Amino acid sequence: MTDTAVSGVLVLDREQTRAALTAEALLAAVRTALVAISRGEVSAPPRVAARSGHGLLGAMPGYVPELGLAAKLVSVFSAVADGGHGAHRGIVAYFDEVTGRPLAVMDAETVTAVRTAATATVAMRALARPGVTRMAVIGTGTQARAQIDLIASMDSVELLVGARDVGNAESVVARLAAGSAMTVEAAARGADVVFCCTSSREPVLRRSWLADGAHLSSVGGSDGPEFGDDTLEASSLFVEWPGAVTEPPPAGAWELQSTDPERASLIGAVLDGAHPGRRSARELTVFKSTGHAALDVAAASVAYRVARERGLGLSVDL
Repeated sequence: MTDTAVSGVLVLDREQTRAALTAEALLAAVRTALVAISRGEVSAPPRVAARSGHGLLGAMPGYVPELGLAAKLVSVFSAVADGGHGAHRGIVAYFDEVTGRPLAVMDAETVTAVRTAATATVAMRALARPGVTRMAVIGTGTQARAQIDLIASMDSVELLVGARDVGNAESVVARLAAGSAMTVEAAARGADVVFCCTSSREPVLRRSWLADGAHLSSVGGSDGPEFGDDTLEASSLFVEWPGAVTEPPPAGAWELQSTDPERASLIGAVLDGAHPGRRSARELTVFKSTGHAALDVAAASVAYRVARERGLGLSVDL
């Protein structure tokens, strides 16, 4: 995207970033980015990180045709800050792909949470059995809440919220005035689709809890695996990019470090029609998300366009 009609850099705070990430536009942009990854059209080096004694600072630049050029600087720290912020803090900068001029700076925590929820949802729509209605979200943190908000906006969906601390799940359900709170096992056993959005250092799901024909989108696990080898061995596996299997964490997935790369199929290839995706009603499908710079580009492109259209943000001279 190129923009020569405005001057200055648009700065979006947390709430403005969230307001500019409209659901349908974001889902469409994420789909475009995933297909571009599968076609080899994206320029994005593997994520790198500098580590302190308390956390890491990751850098994720990327370019996606039709969507533009962006870079994310995000810190991942175990401590959760005051004011409702999660453990992922930082900025996303969006650039003019022709001139290289910075166009916007926005909140990375919001971008990361919302684009990850959108990616998991796009994958679910591509891989889940037709007509599924019972959807479980495992977790109650920033990422889980973003996924819950997206699911809650869908029609004819029964929402189950599972957590190791059921009281936390009850608080989330009370905020939404929708859904049912329960244990992780009960939520997983009762669902056609499971979104696992935790910060767990060890598996929180067991294969025996997932019904035949279920779909699992796992997007958490920055510090360890969300599901075990039993689930992986029983499933058809889909990822955003090959590095989810071949790269070590934090770029690759903890769950996939000993996996044969040939086992993993790109979700973008399913969206593009180059891969059939689910092959049977009893097949267990797993989408393991590690995040990818192309998805930040997708979100940044939507946020910038919508913010300009709605007059959101502050223009500054940088």
